[in-house]
Amino acid sequence: MRAAYASAIKPDDPLAALTVGERPEPVLPTDDWVSVEVRASALNHHDLWSLRGVGLRAEQLPMILGCDAAGIDPDGNEVVVHAVIDDPTDQRGYSLLSERHQGALADRVAVPRGNLVVKPAGFSFAEAACLPTAWLTAWRMLTTRGRVADGESVLVQGAGGGVATAAVALGVAMGKRVYATSRSAAKRERVSELGATAVAPGVRLPERVDVVIETVGEATFDHSMKSAAPGARIVVAGCTSGPTPPVDLRRVFWLQLEILGSTMGSANELQSLLAFLTSSGLRPVIDSAHGFTEAEQAFARLASGEAFGKVVIDHTR
Repeated sequence: MRAAYASAIKPDDPLAALTVGERPEPVLPTDDWVSVEVRASALNHHDLWSLRGVGLRAEQLPMILGCDAAGIDPDGNEVVVHAVIDDPTDQRGYSLLSERHQGALADRVAVPRGNLVVKPAGFSFAEAACLPTAWLTAWRMLTTRGRVADGESVLVQGAGGGVATAAVALGVAMGKRVYATSRSAAKRERVSELGATAVAPGVRLPERVDVVIETVGEATFDHSMKSAAPGARIVVAGCTSGPTPPVDLRRVFWLQLEILGSTMGSANELQSLLAFLTSSGLRPVIDSAHGFTEAEQAFARLASGEAFGKVVIDHTR
């Protein structure tokens, strides 16, 4: 079957570690696993980190990449694949597709049957494929971890990336006052079109916010701290600019701030996200869609840093 996979580890040139070619059909580890015919998948920075060797060892290669997929299950149902696999051998208690088990960037992917969520009829396969990682992460950050409430405001750092853009769109759809930063004037314009107030990085906001969505790290964390209202929740799910920002602990205890880690989400949270999107009419922001034969161009688009929203691969072409 066709697949996009890591054939090497290249910390300084991840795209050189990517191969698009033939791989064996999925192996079902136990009877409760099934093979899903993938109709669409979406890329994440997790895929680029895997090509760099972060969370992936050379002895695991070749490893099919990809966490996000939507497709058809063995019974003919249209489904979204939840990418979190229970894994007692991992210190987190789980692993993601493409970490221990082969990933979703292939014609077919093996997953536990319990990881399949019914795709709502109003979603295309491409839209549904955007949800299991970035959109689910943003949903959990805002709701379960951030506990965003009526009348509260939100700051999203680094809008343009998959999680940050999802958080902007979700926050606006929830009726929150949303501020979002980006170094790119073009991306700030796109943020404004989504209904948020766009600001340049480090700019003082009109108000201190109740929830901060932080995926950038060192470059923005000081601004996140200074923008936080008393009792605010700063929810962290990434550190693309570096993992060790300076933190003024006096501000943490004076303002009784909460700094909360968040990663992915549960299958129940994915179902809640789908229900919210269905009722609100909101759909994922797609930067670009590529045929499977264009997978290398899709990875290059993601690696460029110019994408706004999700980069999708259409497995039907």
